[in-house]
Amino acid sequence: MSTDRETLTRDLMALVADEGMVEVSDIAPEKRLDELDIQSADFVMILMAIEEKYNVYISVDNELTDVETVDDLLNLVITKIEEEEAAET
Repeated sequence: MSTDRETLTRDLMALVADEGMVEVSDIAPEKRLDELDIQSADFVMILMAIEEKYNVYISVDNELTDVETVDDLLNLVITKIEEEEAAET
């Protein structure tokens, strides 16, 4: 299921908005996650939705420590998805 990066970015931003209960228009790559007022429980729901939809696991303890902006999160998730797709082929 190869998806281009632009489509994936758009889909992920919509998912973050939906699960984080934030307007999609408020989400921009340079926006800091704490500025979006996404609570930790919402963040867990975002990660669970990503895991379910894209079949990738993201470690909260290790991989998310440096994630501060929407762009950081998108890059991490897209890299994970690409790694998963590469492993399947």
